[in-house]
Parts: sequence; C-alpha cells; structure tokens
Amino acid sequence: MDLENKEEITVDETAVEEVTAETPAAEEEIPAEKQSKRRSRSSKKQRIETVEEKPHSEWTEQVVQINRVTKVVKGGKKLSFRAIVIVGNKKGQVGIGCAKAAEVIIAIQKAIADGRKNVITVPIFKTTIPHPITGKSGAGAVMLRPASQGTGIIAGGAVRPVLELAGIENILAKSLGSKSPLNAAYATINALKALTPFNEVAKKRGLTMAELLN
Repeated sequence: MDLENKEEITVDETAVEEVTAETPAAEEEIPAEKQSKRRSRSSKKQRIETVEEKPHSEWTEQVVQINRVTKVVKGGKKLSFRAIVIVGNKKGQVGIGCAKAAEVIIAIQKAIADGRKNVITVPIFKTTIPHPITGKSGAGAVMLRPASQGTGIIAGGAVRPVLELAGIENILAKSLGSKSPLNAAYATINALKALTPFNEVAKKRGLTMAELLN
C-alpha cells in the first residue's frame, strides 16, 4: 500500500510541475499582445500626422465655362464637353487652359494641365498694371487701365478671374467686341503678356526709376 501511495504522489507532483511550467508561458503572451497593440496605435498616429503635414499647392484653378459640343463624324455625331479653366498663383503668374473630353471631370483635368503649361508672368506695379493697354483675340478685345489703391477689380465675365488669379488688386477693364468667354480670356492674357515693366523702359531711356517716375 505504501508503494501505491508513493506512485500516486509522484504522478500528482509531475502534474503540478506541468501546470507551473505552462503558467509563465501564458503570462509572457499577454505583454506581447499589448506591445503589438501599442505599435499599431503608434503607427496609426504616425500615418495621421504624415497625412496632415502634406503641403498645400499655391496654384488656384477656376472653371470659367463648361460647354457641350458635338462633332459630326462618319456614322453620326460625337458628343463631348469643352472646359475653360484659369490657373494662377496670385503672385504674378497666370495661364488659361482649354480641353475637350467625353466626361466633364476629365475635361477639367486636361484643361488644368494645359493651363499650367501656358503660364505667363505679369509685371505688377504695386497692386495694378504699369500702363494702359488693349489686347485682342479673334473678334474680341479687352481694354485694361491702371487704377488707384482701393478701386478693386472692375471687370466682368472671363476677364475677372484672369486678373484675380494673376494677383492684380486694382484695375479697370472693359470687354469690347465678341462676348465669347474664350476670346475674352485670351484677349486678357495677350494684353497682360504685352505689358512692359518700368525697369525695362528706364534701361532703354538710360534713366533711373526715380527719374522715370519723377
């Protein structure tokens, strides 16, 4: 009987040893899970911070007109959309883009890309243009006149967004001839492109800026 009791005791001790051997492993798994959760939370915070820190583009786009056009082809008519977009940074750079596509969004995207390719630099004197000028495009013409401080942008139609995105704050404008937005915008771009700053005029005359402006 003593031997049987000894065998039973030995079996119970091995079971106790197995239980004690398994408990630390279970306790070690809990911190590993907590660490993985903390890592996932920190990675999410880093992703949110990287998304918020993206720099904003200085370029501004404004849609002037979206027109539905048709093209007669063999077998019928092909429908598409034409978009006119003005692109500028309000710091003396502006451009106009015109593009056609089967969908409106694609036409706007193509017009924005076209406008950034055709950007011009506008010579701004203080907050207005240096001198009066008239620009022409097709049957349309636009007359631009410099204005004093506080006048604002007195213009309408497609002329106004071109002047605003160019960074001009005070100016007088009048659209002459054709009322087409595309002709008016191109006429305004041609007028701004033909402006000559006071520095070039002073160099040609051999004068300083103070002598030129009295």
